[in-house]
Amino acid sequence: MEYLNPKAFTASLIYSLLGIIILVLSFYLFNKLTPGTLRKEILEDHNLALAVMASAFMLAVALIISAAIHG
Repeated sequence: MEYLNPKAFTASLIYSLLGIIILVLSFYLFNKLTPGTLRKEILEDHNLALAVMASAFMLAVALIISAAIHG
C-alpha cells in the first residue's frame, strides 16, 4: 500500500497547509488592494457580483498553488 507511506503523507500534509496559508494571505492582500471591505460588501450589502469575483479569484489562486505544489 504505497499511498499509506508516512513520508508521502507528511509531505502532502505540509504542502496542503502551505497552500492554505498562501491562499489566505493572497485573499487578505486582495481584500486590502480593493476599495472598501469585501466582508461588508458581500454579507451586508449583498453584492453578488463581488462575491462571484472573490470566489473566482480564490479558485484561480488555488489552482495555481496546487499546480505549483504538484508539479
